[in-house]
Amino acid sequence: MKLLTLNIWGARIRAPFLNFVSTHEKTIDIFCFQEVYHNAPAQISDENAPVSLNIFSELEAMLPDFKGFFKPVVNNIYGICMFVRKTIEVVGEGDIQIYDNPTYSGCGPHHSRNMQWVQVRVDGQIYSILNVHGLWNGKGKKDSPDRILQSQRIREFMDQLSTPKIICGDFNLRPDTESMKIIEDKMHNLINLHQVSSTRTSLYKKEERFADYILTSPEVKTHHFAVWDHEVSDHNPLFLEFGH
Repeated sequence: MKLLTLNIWGARIRAPFLNFVSTHEKTIDIFCFQEVYHNAPAQISDENAPVSLNIFSELEAMLPDFKGFFKPVVNNIYGICMFVRKTIEVVGEGDIQIYDNPTYSGCGPHHSRNMQWVQVRVDGQIYSILNVHGLWNGKGKKDSPDRILQSQRIREFMDQLSTPKIICGDFNLRPDTESMKIIEDKMHNLINLHQVSSTRTSLYKKEERFADYILTSPEVKTHHFAVWDHEVSDHNPLFLEFGH
């Protein structure tokens, strides 16, 4: 099984991103994407770079061999999504809220956050795949009370799962935070294990080079893990081939 996770940055790097997906649609079994728009009248960010306001539907059209699952977190127009190859049995799917901002203005990155989950059956084994886009608070990627609570909610959900599990996405966290340690409990952090020094491309101009992670439970056998250097976002795509 081959999984890819990427914060697509609203598909700002539109043509290279679409070409990237097209190139890998025959080999990847599960795509996990963050910063995804769906039938949006306008972008929620105040950045000048234009985003692709209907990228989820465009990806659905590009990926006819996949089932798409979009989980909005802002006004039903912006959130996270997964695409699962149709030959793979999906036995359950949904999302949970991991951070709540009831005073969100409708613009900017200070919105609530959710975690998406899909359970798939492969060779008789059910795996739980969790897709996360963690809280951004405008104060870097260090611990905060909200981030600690967010990690505790993620941990509580993970502890309810009896299946092998993989959690991935843009956590907006440094690897040395207590927030990451909560999520790492009973998991293998592939970013740490492979001594990855950055998950950001040259399009990201700030100094902090960590954001994206894949973690696996001990039952998941990692055949191959890599941080790809494709510049299709300000985040690197992370690739995992796994089994049991």
